[in-house]
Amino acid sequence: MNKQDADILLELCRKKHDSQRKLAKETGWSLGIVNRALKNLGEAGLINEDGSISPEGEKKVEHCRPTRAVILAAGFGMRMVPINMTTPKALLMVNGERLIERLIRQLNDAGIRDIEVVVGFMKDQFEFLIDKYDVKLIVNQDYGLKNNLHSMALAAAASEKRIRRSGTGASPENVYIVPCDLWCEENPFRKNEMYSWYMMADTADEDSGVRINRKDEVVRLRSGESGQRMIGISFFLAEDWTVLKERLLEMDKDHRYDEVFWEEALFPARQDRMAVYARTVPGGSIVEINTYEQLRELDSGSNHLHSEAIKVIAESFGVSEREIVDISVLKKGMTNRSFLFSVKGEKYIMRIPGEGTDQLINRKQEAAVFKAISGRGLCDDPVLILPEKGYKITKYLDCVRVCDAESEEDIRKCMKLLRHFHEMNIQVEHTFDLFAQIDFYESLWEGEPSIYADYKETKKNVLKLKAFVENEPHEWCLTHIDAVPDNFLFYMKDGKEELQLTDWEYSGMQDPHVDIAMFGIYVFYDRPAMDHLIDIYFGGEASDRTRARIYCYVAICGLLWSNWCEYKRKLGVEFGEYSLRQYRYAKEFYRYAEELIKKDK
Repeated sequence: MNKQDADILLELCRKKHDSQRKLAKETGWSLGIVNRALKNLGEAGLINEDGSISPEGEKKVEHCRPTRAVILAAGFGMRMVPINMTTPKALLMVNGERLIERLIRQLNDAGIRDIEVVVGFMKDQFEFLIDKYDVKLIVNQDYGLKNNLHSMALAAAASEKRIRRSGTGASPENVYIVPCDLWCEENPFRKNEMYSWYMMADTADEDSGVRINRKDEVVRLRSGESGQRMIGISFFLAEDWTVLKERLLEMDKDHRYDEVFWEEALFPARQDRMAVYARTVPGGSIVEINTYEQLRELDSGSNHLHSEAIKVIAESFGVSEREIVDISVLKKGMTNRSFLFSVKGEKYIMRIPGEGTDQLINRKQEAAVFKAISGRGLCDDPVLILPEKGYKITKYLDCVRVCDAESEEDIRKCMKLLRHFHEMNIQVEHTFDLFAQIDFYESLWEGEPSIYADYKETKKNVLKLKAFVENEPHEWCLTHIDAVPDNFLFYMKDGKEELQLTDWEYSGMQDPHVDIAMFGIYVFYDRPAMDHLIDIYFGGEASDRTRARIYCYVAICGLLWSNWCEYKRKLGVEFGEYSLRQYRYAKEFYRYAEELIKKDK
């Protein structure tokens, strides 16, 4: 059955029409197509001579009836800053109703009661849905590391498990896939479907990479073509759902797809056309709520707009909250979330602390650091800093890029700035105690053992280095501690590229050579690359004792950040290879340091 025939049969299921003209008007197909479809349906025995559905037609419709739904609600919803600090996007209140509850209610109205919700970020806040709507929750533990293709793979795996358990007598799984961030004016779900589809809007979208062709197919854009908005709601007949599940499970095993949207699985290998039809709806009928401003536009009275961060901005600049515009998320950092906004034509960045940050960073000490470095040209002085909240507002820098850790020129400029900063010999009242921090991060595990089997031995070896680094002659001044390439910002000022350091959260009194170690371990430098970095900083004049001390700091800091990653892991935030590599630094550079210390005796 082709799409035209299916659309006519669906309309006849909904309502009996006494003229082909009315059928054409309701379905959008021409009179010629309607006439041909009625002929085809009659010849197939799916409708009677009077246009009513035949028993065979009813059987066909029943076989295609939607039976299940999967709602995707695992992600951070990063573009919803600052709301997403306290509320998952799916639970936003819009016009007095939570987004996900409206979607569930609309599914229920279409006869869909078997609903699964894939959750991850703030998953506990979804628990009430189990009792209220009898939904099932699928937990995505890797929501911070992978895109929603992984969520769909988890739903596919659950489907396979359910089918094996039910046996051959189970009813077909005709499935709706639903993003959690949509507000639908009219119910987009139907009691009857006849073919698999992916929902598209009839409006243009410059960020979309697909469009609808004349055959009602979703195809990838070619050069010079304009895209159409992808809505994301989709429906799959059981046979198409089976094929999609296999594709999802296969792709999920390949790390190349960790950051891919699930729709990529709809494109068969080496094809630029989705394996399902497009279902087109008016652009304004379904609103995707991805940002604070989109929510404000749809429901200016939403309680979720009463954000403390937005209030702080308004009070700081003496403006109304509606004058805070162009709100957009910046890249999620390892410690914080930050967002860009504009006030009175000027751009600013606001930093909001991330999960568990209050345990990791002393904001009063951070404020003391900014006071000490103010006016020295090391960074843009904050417009506002609130130690009790961890909020910080700074001016936005145009044309910014971070240090390329593979660029010799960039590295030399960064090491020159770092040494210049160290030679300022700035003093503050607090210290960043490396060994105390190792123990502190470990204490945050709350008695749980390390994920590494040889952790106790590794820590014991690292602690052996303490006497050497403390007894060797060394400077003691304000040290950045987090002087990694991503915190060296190149920007344009008066037509010239300038360089500054950002993110002073961990800064304190310490041996400044710790900053050299931190730079290298962040970008996974091996020993030769680390030696080259040391040579750049010291102009090739580093003694073996100095080099050994920096090796010690590589090992010590590796263990420190490994422990930090283990704490964040327990909060549900994973850092993948970074975590493992830090632990390897603790083990490998302990040996390098020991060798060099013994050699120099």
